[in-house]
Amino acid sequence: MFRGKKYQDSAKLIETGALYDTADAMALVVKTATAKFDETVELHVKLGVDSRHADQQVRGAIVLPHGTGKTARVLVFAKGDKAEAAKAAGADFVGEMDLVEKIQKENWFDYDVVVASPDMMGVVGRLGKVLGPKGLMPSPKAGTVTPDVAKAVTEIKAGKVEYRLDKTNIIHCPIGKVSFGPEKLTENFNALMGAIIKAKPAAAKGQYVRSCVCASTMGPGVKINAAKLV
Repeated sequence: MFRGKKYQDSAKLIETGALYDTADAMALVVKTATAKFDETVELHVKLGVDSRHADQQVRGAIVLPHGTGKTARVLVFAKGDKAEAAKAAGADFVGEMDLVEKIQKENWFDYDVVVASPDMMGVVGRLGKVLGPKGLMPSPKAGTVTPDVAKAVTEIKAGKVEYRLDKTNIIHCPIGKVSFGPEKLTENFNALMGAIIKAKPAAAKGQYVRSCVCASTMGPGVKINAAKLV
């Protein structure tokens, strides 16, 4: 794969095969981000579990201390008082069947997170095939199916992120923007890694955190010493 000169110059700053301490890694991620826009910093963690087994799933959500640098657009399925509370909390879209039809008929996806009150899941369930593949289906584990939709909206707006395994047993999750600087990125990283380590399934055998890499949108990956995290 061809990489531009900026990327190649940035990659030279990273020692091949080196495993960095978290603070050093974040400083390198910031240093190697050369794009003209404020790049997002992503964490990629490979876990020693098998996501095909239900008892080895790793999934949850956490409010990052400094947020993600991006305000998520929240869609809420709720009615009555709960709908009003969601609006007051800052939800971008609130509705019932009207939103289900809009998504089905117009293939509408102008939102980042979907929240639903439990009594709406019968209606929302119809969207499983549409929202599921995009990772947008509300779930109690992620805190997006809840009686307190207003609280969920507030937390998401404050920088709550959901982490979950993909089919290759890797978690991909944003931990902020390059403009946060190394210190805030380190704090966000530590909060997220702490949650992932706490979520270790009892059925997981052997080494849990296999590898841990951070990278900005356009920058090279920096490997973090996973042994020091667990």
